[in-house]
Amino acid sequence: MKARFVKYTLQFKFDAGTSRGVLKSKYTYFLILEKNEKTGIGECNLFKGLSADDRPDYEEKLRWVCDALSNNNFMVLNELREFPSIAFGVEQAIIALGAKNEFELFPSLFTHGKSNILINGLVWMGDESFMKQQIVDKIEEGFTTIKLKIGALEFNTELNLIKKIRKQFNEDAIQLRLDANGAFNPDEALEKLKILSEYKIHSIEQPIPVKQWDSMASLCEKSPIGIALDEELIGVFETSKKIELLDTIKPQYIILKPSLIGGIAGSNEWIQCAAKYNTGWWVTSALESNIGLNALAQYTFNLRNSMPHGLGTGGLFTNNFESPLEVVKGHLHYNTAKKWNVNL
Repeated sequence: MKARFVKYTLQFKFDAGTSRGVLKSKYTYFLILEKNEKTGIGECNLFKGLSADDRPDYEEKLRWVCDALSNNNFMVLNELREFPSIAFGVEQAIIALGAKNEFELFPSLFTHGKSNILINGLVWMGDESFMKQQIVDKIEEGFTTIKLKIGALEFNTELNLIKKIRKQFNEDAIQLRLDANGAFNPDEALEKLKILSEYKIHSIEQPIPVKQWDSMASLCEKSPIGIALDEELIGVFETSKKIELLDTIKPQYIILKPSLIGGIAGSNEWIQCAAKYNTGWWVTSALESNIGLNALAQYTFNLRNSMPHGLGTGGLFTNNFESPLEVVKGHLHYNTAKKWNVNL
């Protein structure tokens, strides 16, 4: 077997604003396995500044993985706990190599074009007019769950946007999720959550910065809005630590981003831990290309979780790969009439 990797830079169609700054591009890596005239591709989606494996030796580890797999050493996953994005890429590539169709990792009604996945529409941070237009677009596109990234504008400005949505659409028509990316100060977070709760918010992701377990636990206990942990899960590798985190904070939800938390195996472990505490969850992409998003979608469909997932990011890039994935009326579909176009 031959194994190699390719670095690829994805270009955003617009300046993607987050509380950590504006994204214009991001790079990712593809692990490519070739054996007996078959190919398996997996995306190792390194998220600069966020991934636990954003380390100087990242490419060195990828070279080690390629050497090991080229020598038919499939035990590499045992050595990748601290490299979650590489682990997910290896999982994808191995499954794809053994699949009848290299892009159909988990055959299902979804990949056969007979079912779909309910997803949320994502509204990026930006100035007020930019955010307003995105909200209008998402509603016109048929989304019934909208996720707003907040924390970049002045709080009252963002509050006014939420007020306007609720004035036109009640909670039965549009479910609102918020993502603060840790933007709130712990001392003021509860008061802001109380104000936001007047507008029937479903949940808010990561209201305060990570590694403040006691403060986050207090918020989860007192908040009138369900709290979802996102960045808090990154870098938590050991099962005992996952249980300790959930037992201490007791969040209402956790957000599973396989590229950031150890791929399929890491996500499954979080789901098992969450079940012990009746903690809800959903799956969200971490700005993968369509290759990684395809694996995420197929994996997510088989989890049989009916909550809206965050898998609508395939249209963010100017140079994404052509694929059967398409968003129609707030759902992710697999259009079997469309073909893949991947040249790596």
